[in-house]
Amino acid sequence: MVLKKLPEKGMSREQVMSALNEFRTNDADWRGAKTWSLVYFAGEDILEVAKAAYLAFFSENGLNPLAFQSLKRFENEAAAMTAQMLGGGPDAAGTLSSGGTESILLAVKTARDWARANKPEVKAPEMILPLTAHPAFEKAGHYFNVRSVHIPLDAELRADAEAARKAITKNTILIAGSAACYPYGVIDPIEKLAGIAQENGILFHTDACLGGFILPFLKKLGREIPAFDLSVPGVTSISADLHKYGYAAKGASAVIYKTSELRKFQFYVYTDWPGGVYPSPSMTGTRPGGAIAAAWAVMNYLGESGYLRLADKAMKLSQKLTDGINAIPGLKVMARPDMCVFAFSSDRVNVYELGDLMEAKGWQLDRLQMPPALHMIVTPNHEKIIEPFLAELRSAARQLESKGKGDIAGMAAVYGMVGTLPDRKAARQLVLNFLDDIFKNQ
Repeated sequence: MVLKKLPEKGMSREQVMSALNEFRTNDADWRGAKTWSLVYFAGEDILEVAKAAYLAFFSENGLNPLAFQSLKRFENEAAAMTAQMLGGGPDAAGTLSSGGTESILLAVKTARDWARANKPEVKAPEMILPLTAHPAFEKAGHYFNVRSVHIPLDAELRADAEAARKAITKNTILIAGSAACYPYGVIDPIEKLAGIAQENGILFHTDACLGGFILPFLKKLGREIPAFDLSVPGVTSISADLHKYGYAAKGASAVIYKTSELRKFQFYVYTDWPGGVYPSPSMTGTRPGGAIAAAWAVMNYLGESGYLRLADKAMKLSQKLTDGINAIPGLKVMARPDMCVFAFSSDRVNVYELGDLMEAKGWQLDRLQMPPALHMIVTPNHEKIIEPFLAELRSAARQLESKGKGDIAGMAAVYGMVGTLPDRKAARQLVLNFLDDIFKNQ
């Protein structure tokens, strides 16, 4: 890291704002709908509501809900609305978190502490995860010493429920499934998986961080959505991100439990500190009040009718894209997505090279691996660019097919190297070095 000294004299407000705007020049163009992840934008009016609510509670701190009664109300009401939307009954209880990763961390921590209290025979806790489960589960296992046991996918790229049944041991404390999984936008067989968990007296978590704020509305619109929420027997907790298809400000997610008794295992309390009694509902101490207020504000601003309208638009746009991509020679959408998230691969061209070529044209597409694919998350904002995107994708695929094999550079080279390294420790070290390089101040 190149050390940088504080300026001897502060900049003016105008200078600061000018520098901020200059630095963002090369950022991904999410407003122009050139990105297919990271930002969930559904209109300037929603964004302005979120901004206004965030700024109104910019300085408030969710660390102490007794000091800021408004934040306590916002959080409790946002969690209650989420619980009702996701099949929770009168005993359901939850909290907000900083994002899907924290929600998953909390769910795994809850399962571990629940097992400590209820399953003394467990000496080395394990959780059963589909290969497509979010890496936040791996992070949680690393932090909380819960071993991950992976199960394969079926022909539709959903978790293999029978493999989950066979993977259970005396140390299993949790099974998880996705609604929908990030790579392919398909919902795991939650009813089967949760049933297996219930039969074995263990917990089950539905990771609906991606789909929690759109799947219920797609179902109301008449689409066939497999059961996935707290109404499913055996599902004991669920997570859903408000800052994804809930269109709230970052970072805001919710983790909801079947009962408040189960939620208590999420909390952390320390009573022997000279600084006072320290109770904490989540992983963090200080929590930005703005994110909590903005979540409540956007949910109330949109209401059910607003979410239905946006879900309908996003899904129709997604259908246009999947149809258009499948019509391009050599490209094929993987699986049949249950929501407006999907991946596509190719049997004719290197999709990583295709991603680099599209990136050179200004389009930000995420890369998947095992097998190689490109990934898209569709929002209402993409309405204006469907045809231009498909035209440029068609042109790029044709260009690569006519070019033939040659030297590979860019992210195609990185993913190609990571994918071919037989030693996964070496692959991990390669990515660690890449990450370290990104965060160097050069």
